[in-house]
Amino acid sequence: MKITLKRTEEQVELVKAMASKNRDVAYEAQVALAEFIGPVLQKVVNQAPTMSNLFSNFQFNAEESPSIPMDLYYDITDEDYITVWSQAVPGGLPSNTVTPIGGEMKFTTYRLDSAVDFDKRYAQRSRMDVVSKTFTRLAQEILLKQERNSATLILGALAEAVTKGRHHVAVSSNAGRLLLDDFNKLLTLGKRINTSWNGGTPEGGINGRGVTDLMVSPEVVQSLREIAYNPINTRQAQSGTTSIPATDEMRNAIYNNGGIPEFYGINIIEIQELGSGQRYNKLYDSLVNGKVNDNQTVGGGAFADGTDEICVGLDRRVDALLRAVATDSETGSEFSLVADDQYTTRQSKIGYYGSIEEGRMILDNRALFGIAV
Repeated sequence: MKITLKRTEEQVELVKAMASKNRDVAYEAQVALAEFIGPVLQKVVNQAPTMSNLFSNFQFNAEESPSIPMDLYYDITDEDYITVWSQAVPGGLPSNTVTPIGGEMKFTTYRLDSAVDFDKRYAQRSRMDVVSKTFTRLAQEILLKQERNSATLILGALAEAVTKGRHHVAVSSNAGRLLLDDFNKLLTLGKRINTSWNGGTPEGGINGRGVTDLMVSPEVVQSLREIAYNPINTRQAQSGTTSIPATDEMRNAIYNNGGIPEFYGINIIEIQELGSGQRYNKLYDSLVNGKVNDNQTVGGGAFADGTDEICVGLDRRVDALLRAVATDSETGSEFSLVADDQYTTRQSKIGYYGSIEEGRMILDNRALFGIAV
């Protein structure tokens, strides 16, 4: 992500004015730049993330007390009470709230903010690169907080997700490798979890719900590329051999593409923070707390970050992951960028303060699945 201010005559003069000795002129210039760059930062914050973009957005007025009518998101013939996952504070552990379907659910929002500053002499010298990097850093810090909040909420709900006594995380057939058999098991798991209220076939058949996306580490994508030249079977063949390759058409497609856009109709999303020893994998290890799902073992024992990794599946056909974001009643903007006036003249600095108020929740954890590899 990179934000660049073009070196036009108007923008150069505006940046120079921020370093004016006249405090009123300098502050007006800072405010003008904030009004100009604020909408740009909002677009970046909304489009650049990975985990955060899994949530569907809805806006509310910043002065209101937001709520959600649960009956609009659930079948009224479902159970009387459902569990909603949310966070009370940014970075906090996700908590589950038991809510009646026919009720109005109030939820907690929190503020994500960042403050940056740079020396006035850079504005005097029209250093547009310094000003651009300052706003880039501000957006990056907001994005980082959003990503970590989203990951904590998703992984926390996945670690505790149990539907009709069935955990939402399956275990791979081969330790350290994801095969077609694992995708097959994941599809079946999704169908067994997403039943109707009486445990039977849901209205519209079993194809209405299931896994659409799978977030994996670069190492898992590597194992998928290996299908082009490694065996894929999990059972011994009738001929006695244990080496069964994928079809020629599949192997050629994988070899020619060099990437894995989808498998069995499931989109593959590659995330750097997933994988053994990585940030999200460690987070899941701490949240799952050594549990073994469905009485199956992972590499001979409970899930452990050093030897195992989690692949996160999601059903994006339903509005299960929601992000409520506050908008300013005057400007209608989600992202607030203001000139930071805490700096006095003798500090010779120009500062900006950016913030966004949001709240994330998972209304239905049946949209979350996983494979422990």
